[in-house]
Amino acid sequence: MKDKRILYVSSELIPYLPKTEASKMAFEVPKAMQELGGQIRMFMPRFGVINERRHQLHEVIRLSGMNLIVNDMDMPLIIKVASIPKERMQVYFIDNDEYFKRKAVYLNEDDELFADNDERAIFFAKGIVETVKKLKWAPDIVHVSGWLASLVPLYIKEFYKNDPLFANSKIITSVYNKSFKGGLDKEKLIEKIKFDQLSDEKLQELESISSDAMLKIAMDNSDGVIIGSETLNDELQKYVSSLDVPVLDFQAPENMPEAYSGFYLNTISK
Repeated sequence: MKDKRILYVSSELIPYLPKTEASKMAFEVPKAMQELGGQIRMFMPRFGVINERRHQLHEVIRLSGMNLIVNDMDMPLIIKVASIPKERMQVYFIDNDEYFKRKAVYLNEDDELFADNDERAIFFAKGIVETVKKLKWAPDIVHVSGWLASLVPLYIKEFYKNDPLFANSKIITSVYNKSFKGGLDKEKLIEKIKFDQLSDEKLQELESISSDAMLKIAMDNSDGVIIGSETLNDELQKYVSSLDVPVLDFQAPENMPEAYSGFYLNTISK
């Protein structure tokens, strides 16, 4: 993996959010690849539950200041950064007061999904790409995990398809056996996707925009898929089996570094 550039995009990451299978792997995988000589960049949303003082987040003025258009609205992009304690790993946070200041991650006080989670996902995807463009850092691999990050592959493949910075980037999506209750409003998401002149053909085929559906959108626009959980639900497992891209099965922790690095290199070579 020496000198390969890997962009990690995660909905959740320890130590900034509680430990889950996905948030733990979002830390362990970049750490392992960096130890193997890879160059890494890590991105996640700056959710309002993250204690900025405790984790020493600070704004990066040179990267902040642009506006992103989401469904015909100009939304200011703020970029913050922090270093993971005891590790030589820096994390970039995508922030916006309208979308991420609230003291919750995905659900409101009634335990229902925020109505604007679709816009938050779009803003997150665009914010990452625009920030990487400012950094002038062309990734060999873009590794995505978490349902809020699921639109990143779609936007790189479609909205930014003519951008030379991502011309040779390969996208890999990790799939975990974790889901949310309910779903996003399918027609509203399609309307917002179409505002960016993206195809809604695959979205129309979905019955609803559940967490599994979001992962399907990500996988449909990926060059490879990694199964991050020891088992998946039947629907996701069936969908993964139908894909016409390389799939890496679940790996035990002791095998992860070698298996993931080999999978990255094989995907890059295709």
